[in-house]
Amino acid sequence: MAYIEQVSIENATGKTARLYQSAVERAGDVANIIRVMSQDGASANASMNLYVSIMKTDNHLSGAQREMLATVVSNANDCFY
Repeated sequence: MAYIEQVSIENATGKTARLYQSAVERAGDVANIIRVMSQDGASANASMNLYVSIMKTDNHLSGAQREMLATVVSNANDCFY
């Protein structure tokens, strides 16, 4: 199994600390996918901004439809989170 070094919540600084804080405020914890991106705070922030824009902002799809699409795509990609 591959291993990607992650920045712990306690050791996060700068953009990564702000990203983690936003994750905790939004979801109560920092998801593993965010922790995996933690070595590059700028890229992780860009990725999360895209996610929030697509999944959490009003658009033509309902929240249920967006979650269903995310589930189907994750399943097609053999992604189990």
